[in-house]
Amino acid sequence: MVDPGLLRVRPRCQTASMSSPTADPAEPLSLTRRDWAALLTIGFGVSLVIMDATIVNVALPVVIEDLSLTATEAQWMNAVYSLVFASLLITVGRVGDLRGRRRLFLIGMLVFMTASVFAGLAVNGPMLIAARFVQGIGAAMILPTTLSSLNALFTGRARVVAFAVYGSAIGGMAALGPLIGGWLATDYSWRWAFWLNIPVGLLVVLGIVRALPETRDLTAAPGRDLLGVALSMIGMGAIVFALIEAQTFGWWRTDSGGLSPVPLVLAGGVIALVVFVLHERRRAAAGAPVLVDLRLFAIPTFSAGVVAALIVAFGEFGLLFTLPLLLQGTLGYSALQTGWVIVALALGTFIISGALPQISKRLSQRTVVQVGLGLEALAVGALALTISTDITTWLLCALLFLYGVGVGMATAQLTSLLLHDVPVGESGLASGLQSSVRQLGSALGVAVLGGFLIASLGRTTQSNLAALSLPTDVVDRVTAAVTDSAGTAIAGLQAQPGGAAIAQAAGDAMIHASRLTTGLAAIALVVGLLATFRLPRSAD
Repeated sequence: MVDPGLLRVRPRCQTASMSSPTADPAEPLSLTRRDWAALLTIGFGVSLVIMDATIVNVALPVVIEDLSLTATEAQWMNAVYSLVFASLLITVGRVGDLRGRRRLFLIGMLVFMTASVFAGLAVNGPMLIAARFVQGIGAAMILPTTLSSLNALFTGRARVVAFAVYGSAIGGMAALGPLIGGWLATDYSWRWAFWLNIPVGLLVVLGIVRALPETRDLTAAPGRDLLGVALSMIGMGAIVFALIEAQTFGWWRTDSGGLSPVPLVLAGGVIALVVFVLHERRRAAAGAPVLVDLRLFAIPTFSAGVVAALIVAFGEFGLLFTLPLLLQGTLGYSALQTGWVIVALALGTFIISGALPQISKRLSQRTVVQVGLGLEALAVGALALTISTDITTWLLCALLFLYGVGVGMATAQLTSLLLHDVPVGESGLASGLQSSVRQLGSALGVAVLGGFLIASLGRTTQSNLAALSLPTDVVDRVTAAVTDSAGTAIAGLQAQPGGAAIAQAAGDAMIHASRLTTGLAAIALVVGLLATFRLPRSAD
């Protein structure tokens, strides 16, 4: 999901002369038909990016079964989108500033649509992962150009309306994504979760061509930091690779006894990020354009806010990756039923967003963030304690609703707080950087929590099956099937000889692994809560 905090700050690509999205209520509202067409084009464009981040999670178990994906491939399918998104977000936004936002928006939409076609046509895991990689590139082109175009084209009361429509598109698609994904996966095919992007994308392309004017930032300094982009992508990609592939190759030794590539890749990723930091510092000292102004991290409030933002995304996307696997693989939910459950999260976020203006009059922004993170930790912790084969749908929905309320409270205020001590001229860059960090947190959440789930599932399944005094080859075969499928094979174990006991043992293992994973997410959220005590009480 894209953080609502993006809507509260001036992006980097906006010129210094632009005002914030506030206006005199007495000012007349003047929006032409073309203005509305441009606004709807931008809203539908960003909605595709948002929807694609949520629609896939619900359909994931169905995709795993249909394409015989391994657990590692399933993790990559989710993580690679966020990883590429995070790596390119700032750079691509700058390209739009210099070369034209309308042009980059159009290119990004065409890239996104093309990748969606191939994602829907995927016949195996590598093809789907490659398509998701390209989707991430397209999404990174779309998001910053839509927001910066919005700021460039609308002023006064029109800007207020424009931001409202933009925010509604984000919130609406975040809520509809799981439902649409569940409906398509249940009644039609998971492939339509990707092909749905085509007709909507064609409307957006038509709107870009017919109604969206070209805008640029004439004050933006030219220059590129291609080496910085490459180093950041290599570093983050290598670390995520190590975290995900450790389940396949082992942390130190492979199954055959050879040296695992995981520690070498992990070390390479860390080295690449160290070189990246040195490179960025050298360019900054020379006055050259940089990808990341590292001086921002010397600001305590900014660094604390970024840590909190990363952890929020870590927990949210890790949970959204693991929860559908539990619901459909072990608890017998359909994809559509899973969508309805996850909608409770979006509903909580939507409802609390309407109440935040009143809440903010009585509580400081920092307190609102802390209450939000506290509610998130409480909900996820309670989920970890209550997950079982007997858990009711109503309890699941209630806990996810509470979690959604926490997400809405924390996310909506966090961006403005972390920008409190950032110089005005750097606020756009800082905003883009924290958005990239959120996307990185999303990728890490899938990699770490997903990897933890699979590892725990494998160990516990093997232990539970061994306790049934089954032959070693049966134990190994069933354990491999359950682990490689990320638990989605559990439902089919009933048909095997002695299947009821085997399915029960594997199901208990999935419950155990899910409890540990959600417990880890709750601990992470507590750490994020502690980081917020370094934030100012208010952004004013």
